[in-house]
Amino acid sequence: MSSENTVADRLLEDARKKTAKTESPALGKAALIVGVVALLVSPISILGFIVGAVAIGLGVAAVRRPVSAKQAKIAMALGGAAILIGVFFYTLNVSLG
Repeated sequence: MSSENTVADRLLEDARKKTAKTESPALGKAALIVGVVALLVSPISILGFIVGAVAIGLGVAAVRRPVSAKQAKIAMALGGAAILIGVFFYTLNVSLG
């Protein structure tokens, strides 16, 4: 009788494996990458709007996972900045042309 709770240990191990799969930081990394791309293409106003909105959407989906919450918040900030820069360049193009 070396271990009394073998069934409980197995159930706990299985639950930890399932939790680890659902708490993958991949969505946070994807949101962060899309946020950086959004910031880079934001001077092209339409692309800045679209990619910025995608970055915010991915960030909202990823912020619910505690593993990638920090990356998701950064991605949402980058997406918001990309949208603001896109609005600036759109306004600039309208006023000049």
